[in-house]
Amino acid sequence: MTIRGGAGPRDGEEPGDRRPPMARRVDDEGTSGAAPRRPAARAGTVSAHDVARGRRRSGSAGLVGFLVFVGIAAAVVLLALGTVLRPLTRSLVVGFADANPGALELAFVADFVREDLGEAINAPASSDTTPVEFAVASGETAAGIAGRLVDDGLLRDRRAFLLIAIDRGVTGQLAAGTFLLRRNLTPDQLVGTLLEAKDPSFLLQFRSGLRLEQMAAYIQARPDEIAALQMDAADFLALVQKPPKQLLADYPWLELPKGATLEGYLAAGAYRVLPDTTAEELVRKMLDRFYETVGPKRIQAATDAGRSFHEVLTLASLVERETADDAERAPIAGVFTNRMSGRNETAGFLGSDPTIFYVNDTLQLARRSLARWPEYSFWAPFEGSLPKDVPAGLAAYNTYTTKGLPPGPISTPTVASIDGALAPDTRGGYLYFYATKAGTTVFARTYAEHLRNIKKDGGG
Repeated sequence: MTIRGGAGPRDGEEPGDRRPPMARRVDDEGTSGAAPRRPAARAGTVSAHDVARGRRRSGSAGLVGFLVFVGIAAAVVLLALGTVLRPLTRSLVVGFADANPGALELAFVADFVREDLGEAINAPASSDTTPVEFAVASGETAAGIAGRLVDDGLLRDRRAFLLIAIDRGVTGQLAAGTFLLRRNLTPDQLVGTLLEAKDPSFLLQFRSGLRLEQMAAYIQARPDEIAALQMDAADFLALVQKPPKQLLADYPWLELPKGATLEGYLAAGAYRVLPDTTAEELVRKMLDRFYETVGPKRIQAATDAGRSFHEVLTLASLVERETADDAERAPIAGVFTNRMSGRNETAGFLGSDPTIFYVNDTLQLARRSLARWPEYSFWAPFEGSLPKDVPAGLAAYNTYTTKGLPPGPISTPTVASIDGALAPDTRGGYLYFYATKAGTTVFARTYAEHLRNIKKDGGG
């Protein structure tokens, strides 16, 4: 055996290891399960192995850091939207809400719209206190109601109404009906009235044929249906008996004689009012309805016939108290017209019983306080005769002692009576009429014929 001189084991080889070099490399890399050997590291350097291990240790911390960065970036973007771009964002959201009212249910949309409204969310449409009737149809939505409130001048911005309704959770509590509203109500008050069906209004009902004092007595009586009314009956009576110039100036079609009252011009019917409705508000409502019902054509027709409308209304008020049958109004108006000609046995005296009752009632009411008027029976026949010392102004209403028409109406007539007075039926030449026990009216040309009609009916 030959031995090499000076030869020792190679680096990394164990003395006496006689395995082939390839076999030794495989075993050293740990295929047998032993821990692999690492090459010796140089001073001041980091091996690739160490770098790999370092990455594995820092993986989770890096992910957390990334998420923090994303969160900060998002906050910065949102802050920018809330400052620099907020006006644009608000404009877009508000515009969308205008076209889609249902979007107001979303909190962020409501916030933008509320910001856009500002103080307007609590502002009334105007300072006008005039009552306005507003009808809500069955099944109508809050959005539909809000839009019509704007159209009627009762609301500035429909969004204010909707936001308040949403906040109060009453958008589904709609009640059909007719409500009386004022234009000076705030959106919150409108919601409370309409959506919660707390309509405080009620009806004042004046039948036809009433005189002013009867209307005042009704207000004074405060029956259950109008118990909440705060109006003073004395204020109402003073206003209608001596209407101020400013009120008359607003109704030029009245053309009242100097010192005349509003007798005859306050239309009968039902009026929806609020508890705090004033006497002037009510009077204006009644005058407005009278003009709407009678119409300018009838007023002009009186002028065209050479008469004042005040005279026509006075005649109509007598007819109103004489009959309730529309078919008899023109013939009765014809009787009074024939009598006024003066060329007959009546000598121009109308002789209408209701005018006697009018004078007597006026005298009796003057002896009572207004508080006692609701107890009084108006238009009732009475025993005896009128006193001789009746004031001249009142005595002029006595058509048995004063020729022609009274100074003014004695009651509020219906349109049918006004039509009868405008076109009295004078064709039969009748001067008398008599209401039978059967409820019909018979007419006569002479007083003798009139007495026969009375006797025939069993009267006396």
